[in-house]
Amino acid sequence: MQPQKKYKRIVVKIGASLFYTEQGKLDANLISDLVSQISTFIKEDREIVVVSSGAIALGMSILKLENRPRELSFLQAVAAIGQHELMSVYHEALKEESLNCGQLLLTWDDFSNRARYLNVKNTINILLKLKTVPIINENDTVSTEEIKFGDNDRLSALVSILIGADILIMLSDVDGLMDADKKVIKVVDKITPLIKSLASPTSKKVCVGGMITKIEAARISVDSGIPCVIANGKKRDIIKSVLSDSLNSGTMFLAKGDLLDAKKRWMAFGTKTRGMIIVDDGAQKALVNKKSLLAVGIISCAGNFASGDIVSIRDNQNIEFARGKSAISAKELDKAKGSRFAKEIIHRDNIVIL
Repeated sequence: MQPQKKYKRIVVKIGASLFYTEQGKLDANLISDLVSQISTFIKEDREIVVVSSGAIALGMSILKLENRPRELSFLQAVAAIGQHELMSVYHEALKEESLNCGQLLLTWDDFSNRARYLNVKNTINILLKLKTVPIINENDTVSTEEIKFGDNDRLSALVSILIGADILIMLSDVDGLMDADKKVIKVVDKITPLIKSLASPTSKKVCVGGMITKIEAARISVDSGIPCVIANGKKRDIIKSVLSDSLNSGTMFLAKGDLLDAKKRWMAFGTKTRGMIIVDDGAQKALVNKKSLLAVGIISCAGNFASGDIVSIRDNQNIEFARGKSAISAKELDKAKGSRFAKEIIHRDNIVIL
């Protein structure tokens, strides 16, 4: 079991379900309480980044909508209205603590493009140096199916990887992952099919995701070497509780011991793949043993990827086991596959085994 430590850089994900009282009114007291806890740790010279849902929920409340809009343009308009309100809530709460906040609205494009990815990282780092709380949300006002994350649980895990967080805390209105007897599982050392089977989607009209997306986000986090806690944000002093005793506050997902470097974390989780390459058993064995990918071991490829794009590498059963940055385009590879092509298709330094 991992020992407790003083977490220096922390990502806190705040779910949309925490913004409302049982009467359906904005729960400003709860947000103020969470911000007060965050303020305490910033004054202890720790760094906290907030990934916050709530824009669509707040927009729905302002417009008095009972159901989440299905039409994309309508949903984006609701998000535009709610995002302003969301930042106003944080601004006022942080102002009471003599702190500032900065807004970052992100899409997959900000992660898939390496230059933009590094720019986002630099911006967050500067905000933290300025003792300013970054408030991050998906840019719902412009997101389409191709560039949206789908839920802020995944976004919070990707942000944790981006900034090299020490821990990810996902706050919702549940106490953690429950077992079959409805008791909170305190520690998960491996995300197995059984653990996944305990999750269920949300039925709340203002939310997306639920426990299913939280477990997937936890998997991304722990596979990158970052522990993750799912806890109830409505419990008093919950952030303090997690940071002082994370093994007994909600459900703690233990991080894997082998840490990937920053570039390989980005290839594994921080970008969408642009295509896939199917390899034979010999090539798979070579890649696992830290060799480069050669054309002779490639069975087929799919997608319209270009040189420099990240691709999924799969075995002959179509199961992904690695990712890498292709040195040639799909069009070129289609002609070269299976041959004694002189050029390495993916150099070993640009391959990450999942």
